[in-house]
Amino acid sequence: MEKELARQLEIIKRGAAEIVPEGDLIEKLKKSISSGEPLHIKLGLDPTAPDIHLGHTVVLQKLRQFQDLGHKVTIILGDYTARIGDPTGKSETRKQLTQEEVMANARTYEEQIFKILDKSRTNVVFNSEWLAPLTFADVIGLASKYTVARMLERDDFAKRFHNEQPISIHEFFYPLMQGYDSVALKADVELGGTDQKFNLLMGRHLQKEYGQEQQVALMMPILEGLDGIQKMSKSLGNYIGITDSPREMYGKTMSISDEMMIRYFELVTPVSIKEIRGIEKGLQEGSLHPRDVKMRLAREIVTIYHGTEAARRAEEEFKNIFQKKELPDEVPEYRLDQRDLEDGQIWLPKLLALAGLAASTSEGKRLIRQGAVKVDDNRIDDPDTRIVPQNGMILKAGKRKFVKIL
Repeated sequence: MEKELARQLEIIKRGAAEIVPEGDLIEKLKKSISSGEPLHIKLGLDPTAPDIHLGHTVVLQKLRQFQDLGHKVTIILGDYTARIGDPTGKSETRKQLTQEEVMANARTYEEQIFKILDKSRTNVVFNSEWLAPLTFADVIGLASKYTVARMLERDDFAKRFHNEQPISIHEFFYPLMQGYDSVALKADVELGGTDQKFNLLMGRHLQKEYGQEQQVALMMPILEGLDGIQKMSKSLGNYIGITDSPREMYGKTMSISDEMMIRYFELVTPVSIKEIRGIEKGLQEGSLHPRDVKMRLAREIVTIYHGTEAARRAEEEFKNIFQKKELPDEVPEYRLDQRDLEDGQIWLPKLLALAGLAASTSEGKRLIRQGAVKVDDNRIDDPDTRIVPQNGMILKAGKRKFVKIL
């Protein structure tokens, strides 16, 4: 048993930021190994946005590790909790989603999570299954299990209370509802990011209140985005979406800093920890080149979401573009409307915006000033540039965006 316990603990603790309490996890694993009964692992996802990025997959990768160890996994799609919206890290009350918005997002989540999880070994449920039938008396009973004073110890609520910013009563119900999910499922372990600690510990508290054995809270780190500083976020534009094309996914991965490579290997790939330590040692000793390691990382990530062949093609195309200075195999085309010309010319920032290489002429000017724009491989650095468009002309903005003008 000791050998199997050590094996499982090594895998489970990989990349984990905090386990509360670790002693309980050890005891649960011992019981599971001796009895042959799998632990019940829970992860709640609120479908508040339509797409998942690589930062969201950190806990999904951990959940897959639990599956591979033979434990029982349940994904809770929080159709009820998503209507409130998690107040974690928010300085104001979140806009409530409609049931239609929640369910549309939930369908997308179901499609995307199985790029990582084994569908045949994953139980997917909606928390409306047990939250919807609660009577008002049941809700009052649930609310009686926690105090307002304890609720205001939560960092985001404390800040808003101190700053005299509104806190709606229904927001207090979010952690109670998430905690009640653990009661309904009798969870042994709940996963979440470090920002979910309050909610995960609420599950432990409510299980005790309802006379159940308390779950273990396993928290994973928040993944930094491509900038290596702020957490990965679509709103910040520093993300790798799991629905990104293989080319885009590979190129974005190659843009992360050398210092972030090992962290990405640990948190978002299935590469064994033993192999990762070998890579880390090779980088330190100089026997491995950071570029080659980063290309391996990019291949691993693209392979997860698009397959081995797509990863191979993305790598070949990356080499052609950045090492051999060739164009990608497929260049998007933009047919210019002659009505957009003045005296046969067009202002370059306007062309960048029309061709989809910039969100606006302002962004087009910024890209030009940064030296990120080329016309037929000639760098342009004057945002006032006007050009005479030629059929077949290639516009390039940044490292990965190309358009052929027709």
